[in-house]
Amino acid sequence: MTEKLLLINDLAGYGKVALGAMMPVLTHMGYDLYTLPTALVSNTLDYGKFEILDTTDYIEGTLRVWDELGFTFDAVATGFITGERQAKLIASFCAKQQEQCVPVFVDPIMGDEGKLYNGIDKKAILHMRELLATADVAVPNYTEACLLTGAPYAGAQGMTKQEAHRLVDCFRTICPKSVVITSAAVEHHPAVIGYDHERDERFTIRFEEIPVRFPGTGDIFSSILMGKKLAGKTLEDATACAMHVVKDLIRTNQHADDTFKGIPVERYLGSLKR
Repeated sequence: MTEKLLLINDLAGYGKVALGAMMPVLTHMGYDLYTLPTALVSNTLDYGKFEILDTTDYIEGTLRVWDELGFTFDAVATGFITGERQAKLIASFCAKQQEQCVPVFVDPIMGDEGKLYNGIDKKAILHMRELLATADVAVPNYTEACLLTGAPYAGAQGMTKQEAHRLVDCFRTICPKSVVITSAAVEHHPAVIGYDHERDERFTIRFEEIPVRFPGTGDIFSSILMGKKLAGKTLEDATACAMHVVKDLIRTNQHADDTFKGIPVERYLGSLKR
């Protein structure tokens, strides 16, 4: 039977990010997808001007209807959250899913490059911690891991191995299960660092940094990691696979005229399967 995945994230009208990036990837991997948009966003935030429609009332009504209809899911993934009320609604839903042994993947979308994204309030840090407590796998980037734990942001100089281990351990006081921290630097090398609670193992995977930024690559990464993990790969192997695909997508599209639109992921789905 095809596994039913619920994706809780925003939907952008212009740009391949969030649901617009995740749905093609996971559909192509063979999953049966359901969506709960947290916001309708006019375009990717990188343009500097945007309009956001908060869908919290819709989420509250939808979750009530789904509960009455007895709908169930085999896994849940969350991304962009608009505020405290929405965060509490989703955290309560995810806590119930966790009680039923449904794996929850949380991407705490808040910031990058040492700062919060445009339009994200500092209060989001507190709200996100509550949601992360329900996660089986958390996928913050390095900036988000620092914001959530209060750890100092080292920037390009990066962390020592010991500092990387401390950051993971500190994050696990918020999310006690598995964590994958992207866009980090360890011993002067770009790296993804993580901890797999099922195997009680740490891992560090270095990568080659390509000097171009695309919005939505984190959503593609999280989707592939989730799909591969649910298909039976270890967290480290799923992470390595997601890193490889995203690197190839960035390299292929690095000379695009408008990188703010994200990567047209549908063109490159041929190499993706479970």
